[in-house]
Amino acid sequence: MPDFRCSFASVEDDEPIIGTAPTDTEILLVESPGPWGREAVTDNRLPDVVRDHLASLDLKVFLLRRYDGSAGPGTRVFLASATDAGYDVRGTVLDRPEDLLDLDVPAMPAYDGPLWLVCTNGKRDRCCAELGRPIAGLLSQEWPEGTWETTHLGGHRFSGTLLALPSGITLGRLDTANVLAACEAVERGEVPTELVRGRAGRPGVDQVRELNVLAGGDPGDEVIAVPGPVRRQSCGDDKVKATTRFEVRPVG
Repeated sequence: MPDFRCSFASVEDDEPIIGTAPTDTEILLVESPGPWGREAVTDNRLPDVVRDHLASLDLKVFLLRRYDGSAGPGTRVFLASATDAGYDVRGTVLDRPEDLLDLDVPAMPAYDGPLWLVCTNGKRDRCCAELGRPIAGLLSQEWPEGTWETTHLGGHRFSGTLLALPSGITLGRLDTANVLAACEAVERGEVPTELVRGRAGRPGVDQVRELNVLAGGDPGDEVIAVPGPVRRQSCGDDKVKATTRFEVRPVG
C-alpha cells in the first residue's frame, strides 16, 4: 500500500484519540536545525559528542527547529518537568551545542511564554511532515518565538499533532483550518475537547479521567484501558500493532 496514510486510515476507522498524549514526565528540548533521520536523536547535524550525550540521557529528548530553517544565535534548550497542572518549563540559550554536556539542566531559569511543538519528522512518518509543516508555518506567524517543529511526539496516525507547553495539552487531527482557534483556546486556559488527545505527563487513564470530568462526567467514574484493534499505525512502518482504547464506566 504505497499510498497508505495512517492519519486518513485512523479517521476512517473512527479511532478515538483521547488518552494518547505522551506520558513522559521529563522532556529535554534541544534546538537542532537541518534534517533529522528516522531516529532523530542519533541522526541529526549536532556534533557527535552531543548526539552521544543526548542518547545516553535517562529522559525523553525532542529536537527542535524553526519552520523557516533559521537558527541561532546560539542553541535553545528547554526542560519540561511534569506537575499537577501541566509542566514546569525552564530554558536557556547556549553559545554552542557542546555546552550542553556541562549544563546544569535543572538550574536553568524559568521560561515564560507558550511553546507550540508541532511534530514534523517526515523520516519517521510522512503524515507528520505533510500535515504538520503547514501547521507549523501558520503558527509561526502568530507565535514566532514559541513555535517549533519537533521530532516524534507519538501517535503519527493522529497527525497533525501538537504538544502545548506549559499546559501539556496535546492536540490531534489538526489542520490549518482549526489549529489557530485551538491554540488560542489553550492559551486562554481552555481545553478544546474535540481535538484533545490528553494532557501529557500522566498515564492515559488519568488523561481520559480529566477529559471525562471536563465533559460533565463524575470524578468517581471508573476509567479502564482495554485492547483495541490490531492495526497498522504508521506510514513509515507496515507492521500491524495492538492498540489501546479507554472505557469510562459510570459509578452506581
